[in-house]
Amino acid sequence: MGFEALPERLAQVRAVLARHAAQPVTIVAVTKGFGMDAVRAALGAGIADIGENRVQEAVQKQDALRDLPGIRWHLIGHLQRNKARVVAGRFDLVHSLDSLELARELDRRSATAQRVLLQVNVAGESQKSGCAPAEAAALARQIAAFTQLRLEGLMTLAPLTDDEDVQRRTFRGLRVLRDRIKEEEGVWLPTLSMGMSGDYASAAQEGATVIRLGTVLFGPRETP
Repeated sequence: MGFEALPERLAQVRAVLARHAAQPVTIVAVTKGFGMDAVRAALGAGIADIGENRVQEAVQKQDALRDLPGIRWHLIGHLQRNKARVVAGRFDLVHSLDSLELARELDRRSATAQRVLLQVNVAGESQKSGCAPAEAAALARQIAAFTQLRLEGLMTLAPLTDDEDVQRRTFRGLRVLRDRIKEEEGVWLPTLSMGMSGDYASAAQEGATVIRLGTVLFGPRETP
């Protein structure tokens, strides 16, 4: 699969962000389901932040591309507790911390400081991971106290819909929650990871500082 259109697609994304974002936004290129060439293409286009959903696929790419400098790896998919030992030290940022038990295990397995985000299920969808919004403040306070974890922000997924009101309501909920955690718990969380290929414009309008883009950059994934 070729990625010749990536620079043009990236330019279009940046134009949308210029219209809608009032703050700097980091683009994470999500290479799940694409090969090593997608990572190389992203780097060639100026994107150093690479996101993976599955630990095994991520590790395979990391090992194969270990000689390629400058990659910042993001784990954006659900993390099971038994994979914490594999993840520790391999990712610049883990977006999907969602429980105290997982935090405790990742802290125990990390030899150096591991940057993390707390995933919150703002929309309350049963099929999605993330802690409940009502639990987020206490959980953020507890995670921030771990020695080897550096809690930097929150992450969420909006419902899969074209309804911009629904998208923005979800993203706004995460931002308001972040502000409340700062006020009530004294934990400042500057990073808001929210927005994917179908809703990143809405996320940018509601204060996203990180967006996670796959198909809008690389095109459709090939069916296995």
